[in-house]
Amino acid sequence: MNFLAHIYLSGEDEGITIGNFIADGIKGKRYKKFPPKIQKGILLHRFIDSYTDSHPTVRQSTARLHKNYGHYSGVIVDILYDHFLAKNWNDYHPQPLADYVTNFYELLRTNFEILPTRIQRMMPYMIADNWLLSYASIQGISTILNQMNQRTKNRSKMNFAVLELEEFYTEFEDEFTSFFAELITASQVKLSEL
Repeated sequence: MNFLAHIYLSGEDEGITIGNFIADGIKGKRYKKFPPKIQKGILLHRFIDSYTDSHPTVRQSTARLHKNYGHYSGVIVDILYDHFLAKNWNDYHPQPLADYVTNFYELLRTNFEILPTRIQRMMPYMIADNWLLSYASIQGISTILNQMNQRTKNRSKMNFAVLELEEFYTEFEDEFTSFFAELITASQVKLSEL
């Protein structure tokens, strides 16, 4: 899953949300230097990633992309799934997505000192381009995929994946909806165990 899903699956706890958001930059046991709630968020993130990567529905989505994008297929599916979460946000959360995202950006600003350097550098671009809200449109996803392709020095060709998104839109959306319902439950169980 990508940024929006990780944030959403953290629930309402700010520490867990920050931990879940920064987790990709925290390797091994380095998470133990953070406060307990942030540690929980990091561990939740790791659980979500492993659950997602091994799930048969997600593998079905990535298989559709594998011929053209190889090992980048999983990254692309994470982004596409965030699109469907953003697009159908009202089905998952009572607060409008624009307000939810604004509150999250404010949470990042308030906790700037805790954030790893990589996140501190990325944050201004994320907020200025409003990545999380942009996920709701195909044009927004196209922009994100273009940016990701540039980061791979055009090796991934991820910018073309919007074509598969449009061609197999219903299939990807059905897979997301089915999978995400299971992921919500699994994440809530994991959170209660942490």
